[in-house]
Amino acid sequence: MQLPPKVTERAFERLAEIGAANDGHALRVAVEGGGCSGFQYEIRLDNPSNDDLVLEGQGQKVVVDSVSLPFLAGATIDFTEELIGARFTINNPNASSSCGCGTSFSM
Repeated sequence: MQLPPKVTERAFERLAEIGAANDGHALRVAVEGGGCSGFQYEIRLDNPSNDDLVLEGQGQKVVVDSVSLPFLAGATIDFTEELIGARFTINNPNASSSCGCGTSFSM
């Protein structure tokens, strides 16, 4: 059995700061083919769908579609702030390598 992804409190706090749930939106985390390493993450605000896994915290939602879910088993969705900018990040134990862009990986 695969573990679902986890979302950190910091990620939920950031979603609350930007008021994602106020518009009925959730943070969608998806995996698509492409990118410089074979797969890439797509992270955006979106409306939840019926077949999504919904992760909730602090009144906010993060959703993952059923196709992307196996690629994100046991992953951690976080929000980081660094000198070069702030962004949502994915720490994925399934990725055998990743690219410097932070959104592309291989398995």
